[in-house]
Amino acid sequence: MSGLLKKYWFIAGLILVFAVTVADTTETVSGVGRWCKMHRGPDAVIVLIFFFSGLILNARKIRSGLMDIKGIVIALIIIFLVAPIIAALFGMASLETGIKIGIFLVAVMPTTLSSGVVMTGAAGGNIAHALVITILANSLAVFSIPVALSLLLNLIGGAAFVSIDKPAIMIKLGFLVLLPLCIGLMIKFYAKSFIDRFALKLHTLNQCLVLGIVWMAMSQARYAIINSGDKIGIVFLLVFSFHGILLATAGLFTRLFNLGKGRRESVIFMGSQKTLPLSVIIQVSLFPLYGLALVVCVMHHMVHLLMDGYLVERLRD
Repeated sequence: MSGLLKKYWFIAGLILVFAVTVADTTETVSGVGRWCKMHRGPDAVIVLIFFFSGLILNARKIRSGLMDIKGIVIALIIIFLVAPIIAALFGMASLETGIKIGIFLVAVMPTTLSSGVVMTGAAGGNIAHALVITILANSLAVFSIPVALSLLLNLIGGAAFVSIDKPAIMIKLGFLVLLPLCIGLMIKFYAKSFIDRFALKLHTLNQCLVLGIVWMAMSQARYAIINSGDKIGIVFLLVFSFHGILLATAGLFTRLFNLGKGRRESVIFMGSQKTLPLSVIIQVSLFPLYGLALVVCVMHHMVHLLMDGYLVERLRD
């Protein structure tokens, strides 16, 4: 039981944060969260998350990961083209606006910064290749997110119209994501032996910071979440289907382009997984009135960790 708890403690943490924030009728927990949100708490946390992520990633392995150009291109196509197209198809369904916004936010996100790399290695894949995809995807996302999100939001229309200042969002993402990630990578490159001593602790700290940013977002959207409780089942089916289609597409691409064992794993995991902190920060900044969108982002993260955890065991065989 302790091993199972150690493996899935982050998912348990997400559930606990959700339950405590929403169930606290005194609003003490959510009140503190709203105060942190009003005082730039999410921005500070996202900077720390990407800085520590840069420290955790192994910059020295990037060169070897660059050798598989075909795999990198396929993964990036899945991340930046296939995922938004699938989300657009979901957006045509008769769903509540908050749910559509949530799936759009998930779809335009780059790949995860840690779990995808870990799962790639656990399944027998090329970790260096996964690292390259991670860094490229998160760097390109600074420019792709404002454009892709604007196009997807056009499918909803006036109900959720948000004027996205694309240059401003790109600059903000650059300072919040790209700059701290690069600084972390540079420090790791020159002080690898020292930083590696704390790699496990930094990974745990990063996950705690993700829980913190989810808590602040939950606090802001508490009322909207409470009023949308009956739609949780729909959200679960939606995110399960969305991630399942992404996994199936990634698997199909690896077969079509003859990516065998050792090469396919990084494309499957890095192409289909989506980072949570960035989707939360955008939901908090642009869509605070749509609490259900936050539920979609958080539940997708929980579901994809469970689905991919099972897939690791299957690919390892």
